[in-house]
Amino acid sequence: MTSKAIKLGSYLKELRIHLCQKSIESSGIREFIRKHYVPIKKQNPTFPILIRECEGIEPRIYARYDFGKETSVSLSNNKSDEVMEVIKKLTNTSSK
Repeated sequence: MTSKAIKLGSYLKELRIHLCQKSIESSGIREFIRKHYVPIKKQNPTFPILIRECEGIEPRIYARYDFGKETSVSLSNNKSDEVMEVIKKLTNTSSK
């Protein structure tokens, strides 16, 4: 399956993904990482995308913008394509 690589926006400075290695709630984000991480990283080689695994935590994505502003979105029970949509939305937001 071909992945849809996205160019991360100029306002966005960092993405952090927190997930559990085993939980059903994190299965969509694990699938997203397997399918889409490499193409996104190739499109954005210097952009920091941090992946943090910890047993039993709620899967979330954190987006850090200019001036240290940060927002987070729960990814609990999201499918891989839904995770991609959340990232696209965070990319196009300037967190004003």
